Amino acid sequence: MSTRAAPPVADTLRDMAALVKPNITLLVLITTAGGLWLAPGSVAWLGLCATLIGTVLIVGAANTLNCYLERDSDRFMARTANRPLPAGRMHPRTALGFGILLAAVSVPLLTFGVNRVTGLLGALALVSYVWVYTPMKQLSPQAVVVGAIPGAMPPLMGWTAVTGRIEWPGLVLFGIMFIWQIPHFIAISVYREREYTEAGIFTVPATYGLRAARWHALLWSVALLPCSLLLVPLGVAGWLYFGLAAALGLGFVAYALRGFRAQDPNRWARSFFLYTLAYITFLFAAILLDAGPGGVA
Repeated sequence: MSTRAAPPVADTLRDMAALVKPNITLLVLITTAGGLWLAPGSVAWLGLCATLIGTVLIVGAANTLNCYLERDSDRFMARTANRPLPAGRMHPRTALGFGILLAAVSVPLLTFGVNRVTGLLGALALVSYVWVYTPMKQLSPQAVVVGAIPGAMPPLMGWTAVTGRIEWPGLVLFGIMFIWQIPHFIAISVYREREYTEAGIFTVPATYGLRAARWHALLWSVALLPCSLLLVPLGVAGWLYFGLAAALGLGFVAYALRGFRAQDPNRWARSFFLYTLAYITFLFAAILLDAGPGGVA
C-alpha cells in the first residue's frame, strides 16, 4: 500500500504564505501605518510592533480561513485555482488549523499588547470577514459593501493603537478605505464576471448588468473625493495632502466616467482596477508625507 509523500517544508511554508495573501497584507500594512502616523500622541516601540505584527496576523487569519471556506469555488476561477487548497497541495485541515492559530495569537496580541479598542476592532474585522462576508458572497451582490467593513478597519486600528479611542479622523480613514473598496471590487467583477458566476459568487455586473455596475462605480468614486479631503478641515493633514488627494480623486472619477464610453468594458475595468491600486498607494503616501507623525516613544 503506497502512501503520499509529505511535501518539502519549503513548499509547505510557501503555500502557507500564499494563504495569507501577501499582496493584500502589504496593502493593509501601508494603511495601518497611515493611521499610526496620522494619530496624535506617541506609541511605544513594543506597542508599534504589536500593532503591525498583530494586524498582519489577523489579516492572515482572515485570508486563510477565507481560503478554507472557498476552497471549492476557488477551483472555478483562474486567479484562485492554483491556491494551495483548490490545487490539492495542502489538506484543508492544515489550512483550518493554521487560520485558527493565527486568530488565536493575533486577537490577544492586539488586545493586551496594544489596547482593548484595537483588539475589539481586529476581532470585529476577523468575524465579519470570515463569517459574514465570505458566505454572503454566495447569496447577494451586496456582499461587496459588507466586505468593505473589515477591509476598512486597518487604518482605524492604526489610529486607535496610538489614541486608544475612536475619533473622527480615524473614522475618516475608515471611510476612505470603505468607499475605495467598492469601485475597486466592481472593476474586478466586470472583467472577471464569467469566473465569478461559474464560482457561484454574486456580483453587481452579473446581477444588475454592466450599466448598473458603471453607475455604482461612478457614484462611489464621486463619494470618495470629498471623504478623502475631510482630513484637512479636521486638522490632521495639510495642503500638500489636499492637492494630491484632490488630483487623485478627480482622476478616480474620470476613470469611472470612462466606463460609460468604453467600447471594451473588460479593458476599461482592468485599467480602472490598476488605477484604484495606484490611488490608494499614493493617497497613503501623501498622508505619510504631509501629516503627523504622532511619534514613537
